[in-house]
Amino acid sequence: MKKSRGVLVLITTVLLTAFLVFTAAVGLGPTGTGAAKHIKTGLDLSGGVSITYETSKESPSADEMNDTRYKLQKRVEQYSTEAQVYQEGANRIIVEIPGVTDANKILEELGKPGSLYFIAHKDADGNENYTLNMQTGQYELAKTLEEIEADGGIVLKGTDVKDAKAGVGQDDLKNNIHVVNLSLTKDGTKKFADATKAAFEAGKDTIGIYYDGVFVSVPQVQVAIDNGSAQITGMADAQEAENLASTIRIGGLKLELSELRSSVVAAQLGEEAISTSLVAAGIGLALIILFMIFVYRIPGLVSGIALIIYVCLDLIALNAFDLTLTLQGIAGIILSIGMAVDANVIIYARIQEEIAAGRSVRNALQAGFKKAFSAIFDGNITTLIAAFVLNWLGSGTVKGFAQTLALGIVLSMFTALVVSRLLMYAVYAVGVRNEKFYGKRKERTPIPFLQKRKVFFLISILMILSAPVAMLVFKGTSGEALKYSLEFKGGTSTNVIFEEDMSIADIDSKVTPLVEKVTGDKNVQATKVVGSNQVSIKTVTLDVKQREALNTALEEEFGVKAEEITSESISSTVSSEMRADAVKAVVVATILMLLYIWFRFKDIRFASSAVIALLHDVFVVIAFYAIARVSVGNTFIACMLTIVGYSINATIVIFDRIRENMAGSRKKEDLETLVNASITQTLTRSIYTSLTTFIMVFLLFVMGVSSIREFALPLMVGIICGGYSSVCITGALWYVMKTKIKSRS
Repeated sequence: MKKSRGVLVLITTVLLTAFLVFTAAVGLGPTGTGAAKHIKTGLDLSGGVSITYETSKESPSADEMNDTRYKLQKRVEQYSTEAQVYQEGANRIIVEIPGVTDANKILEELGKPGSLYFIAHKDADGNENYTLNMQTGQYELAKTLEEIEADGGIVLKGTDVKDAKAGVGQDDLKNNIHVVNLSLTKDGTKKFADATKAAFEAGKDTIGIYYDGVFVSVPQVQVAIDNGSAQITGMADAQEAENLASTIRIGGLKLELSELRSSVVAAQLGEEAISTSLVAAGIGLALIILFMIFVYRIPGLVSGIALIIYVCLDLIALNAFDLTLTLQGIAGIILSIGMAVDANVIIYARIQEEIAAGRSVRNALQAGFKKAFSAIFDGNITTLIAAFVLNWLGSGTVKGFAQTLALGIVLSMFTALVVSRLLMYAVYAVGVRNEKFYGKRKERTPIPFLQKRKVFFLISILMILSAPVAMLVFKGTSGEALKYSLEFKGGTSTNVIFEEDMSIADIDSKVTPLVEKVTGDKNVQATKVVGSNQVSIKTVTLDVKQREALNTALEEEFGVKAEEITSESISSTVSSEMRADAVKAVVVATILMLLYIWFRFKDIRFASSAVIALLHDVFVVIAFYAIARVSVGNTFIACMLTIVGYSINATIVIFDRIRENMAGSRKKEDLETLVNASITQTLTRSIYTSLTTFIMVFLLFVMGVSSIREFALPLMVGIICGGYSSVCITGALWYVMKTKIKSRS
């Protein structure tokens, strides 16, 4: 790169960085208009709409309620992956959708959950089940639904429909048309095949779709459909297609629901939680940049600029892609910031090694980026695979985490491999060429990590075994192996109407601490109903004595009248189906990561070692949850997923160096020395990356409110454990497998 071009790149970078900072961060103020101001946030950060439905059936079964709750969860994810659906009492279901303020609009778009029927035009005797009213132009039932069902005229019910999505198809002339694509269950496929065959043979007769007392569509059967997929045409525009698809989706519930009440609710975490988290993130980012400058000098300054650009691009992209940011999403961003720093650490450590080996600064820059590429690429792609699988198979908060993580990974790779590289060459081009500005790192004598492998293995085994031991002990003493929060096991919702309009700040500083003290729950969710004095306080399940104690405390502290306090039992917001989705997603992601590492490293022992180390870190953190009695809720899922991504990335870096040394100048060394050398060469990276990521989370722990501290604490344990396992366990595991097990690659 010529000097003139280097100057141009640097000037452009300064201007671009200023523009990005203005575009992303200027919106943080109360009158701001930047991207950060308009990022869609979850209920925990900004509130939304709460709708309470009641079943028409007075005493529905647990299976009916669970099925309806799960399917309704999938329906409302069209608004936000962070929407929550949970049961209140025996026959009520509450839907909470973040980031919106118009309850009536949501109700109108979501539709009234009721019964959906696909009705054949004629019964077996040729009598019409429905007719066209020529005056109104609307189809009407020719007899009652009960009669139609007795005559076998109901082809499908809503529960036979797996999904319905609006889309674009083509007519016979290849013109684009708006359609609704249906997918049916196994039973629905058989029933629909028989019905469409009969309708087609009767002269392309119709099958009416009847919902909530009216026919919403009466499509003509063009062909017998036996593959479980159908397409409805005839929509005037995309909105009509989306409305019909939404109606069919909501009509697939087992129970008929009616709206009981709706309201706009404020943020669950409150203003203090958000402001302290932002301050902590800002301080953490500044400390990381200063640390990088101190350690890597000019390259550290470049990495700081690249990191600022990354954060700004991430904020802008969150807004542009309409992703929902929650506490779990923040975990994904923290992990991606850690990986962005990690990429720069890998590159700059390589540059310093090349300078120490006698290369010129120019050649060291080229070699540093080239040699660092494989470790950065493999580490990020492996984590990206996990993010895509989690988004594909997961639901709710798992999807939100996966989306923010995937976005962060792509942007961090771009800033590390493109922006940082361009800036480094520009700095060199303008005359910063003395090696003292870049530093040098001479190779250390290999530390004998493998000689201590039995000690490390023993320590790890003891830490892992402490998880089931602690869980069994607490199961026997307290009845709970882990301390499940209300998201996992349900709890109590206490609705209080205060004498005055409590602000969110007042709730944060006065109400929540009081509830925490009385109930002993550190994950209290206090939500204000906007436009009223009502506050909904969600806690773990309270017995009669605890409820009375809380009521008394509220009466004495705030002068609340006894009749203005009501309590209801609520179900978990993470249903068993959602937990199953999360487990399935993690299992599939782990398998795919194993296959990818096997493919890239041409040795299944690398892959199996990486997965074992990953499981090691997960079990150790679970042990911490069990022993420290940290609440297991939505943040538990995000914490586990963060550790999975962090662990696999740290492992890849060491394996990449082992692979390089086995093919390079060190291949003649005995294997034990080679592995020790590889771990030693990457030790600085392991320490620095763990330290910078730890700083971000530690500041959240120190400055955050109690619920955020309970989220940050296990993350810190996971970061320390991930650093330990990558240095002390992964290389040793691979060495043992390499010397004891023959490869079948």
